[in-house]
Formats: sequence, C-alpha cells, structure tokens
Amino acid sequence: MKRKHNILFVMAVLFAAQCISQETKQLLRSANELYKGQQYEQAEVAYDKVLEKERQNTTAKFNLANTYYRRSKKDDAVKAFDLLTSDGREPELRQKSFYNKGVVLSKQEKLEEGIAAYKDALRLNPNDTAARENLQKAMLELKKKQPPPKEEPKKKPEPKKQNQEQKQSKMNQKEAEQRLKMMEQKEKQVLERMQSEKSKSSGTVAKDW
Repeated sequence: MKRKHNILFVMAVLFAAQCISQETKQLLRSANELYKGQQYEQAEVAYDKVLEKERQNTTAKFNLANTYYRRSKKDDAVKAFDLLTSDGREPELRQKSFYNKGVVLSKQEKLEEGIAAYKDALRLNPNDTAARENLQKAMLELKKKQPPPKEEPKKKPEPKKQNQEQKQSKMNQKEAEQRLKMMEQKEKQVLERMQSEKSKSSGTVAKDW
C-alpha cells in the first residue's frame, strides 16, 4: 500500500466567505501561482504580504503552512497547521489541517504524533480515504520499529547447592566408614572375649575318682 504523501493545497477562498479587497485577492492569486510554479521562497513572501493586509485570511495561512513544508521548515509547518486545527475554526479547514499535519509528522518519522493527527482528520471526515490509508501505513511502520519482546535467560543451577550436595555426600561416606570401624572393633572384642574364655576352660583337669 503506497502512502499518499500529498499535501492538500487550497487555490481559492473555500473555508469562509471572507470580505477581502481586490488587491488582497490579487496578491493571494499571485502567491498561489508562485507556489504552483515551485517558487516557494517567493510564495512565502507573497503569503506574508496577504496576511499583512488580511490577518485572518485562512487560505493564506493554510497555504503558507504548505510553503513551510516545501521549504523543509517542517517544525514551522506543524505549528502553523496546529493553529488552524483549533476549536472554532471551520470543520473543513480543521480536517484538512489535521491531514496535512499528519503528513508532515510522518515525514519527520514522528509516527505516533502523525497517527494521532490522521485519527483527528478521520473523526471530522470518516470518508477521507487518503487519511485512512496513511493512518494504516503509519501504524504498520510504527509496529516494525518496536523492538521484539526479550526472552528471559535460562537459569543456571546455583553453585552453592552443588557444593552443599557434595559436602553432604562426603559427610555420609565418612559416617559410614566410622560405623564400619566401630562394628569391626566390636567384633574384635567379642572374638578376644571368646578366646580368653576358651583358654580358661581348657586349663581345668578332670579329677580321677
């Protein structure tokens, strides 16, 4: 799925019926022509002139934010779009500003913020297929960047337990040897007693009658 990284651009005054002078309209038209001709530096100057005459001209503000993006002033573009998403603005202006803000943030690899902006755009216009596709793509990219869960290392047998088992087996062997010696000593004593008694009995002489 290819992401539609197209920034939305407004050619005319679409967001509100603005009462602006003919001179301001001409300046705005010239600024838009400079933007379309990719003369972004001159377009920025032209949009600034429009806003000097008509500070609330939302079309000029919106396209100026686009111009910041084209001139790689992405932080300025995000701030400008952010101001246009505030409550009280026209819903269409807010929706398009959220969408463009999502595009700029995604280009900056700020995926979590970009995802939030796309979601806000879809809340205002659930039928925006470009916003939906970009949201899905950003969520997939974020998932790829998250590290896999770490495996728990296998527990090695504690050497202390092994040492204790070895000591215990040595003690058991020593006790067995001691018991064996004691039994041998007892047997020796019994044999000695039997031999002494035998010698006494053999020394007596039967009396003749």
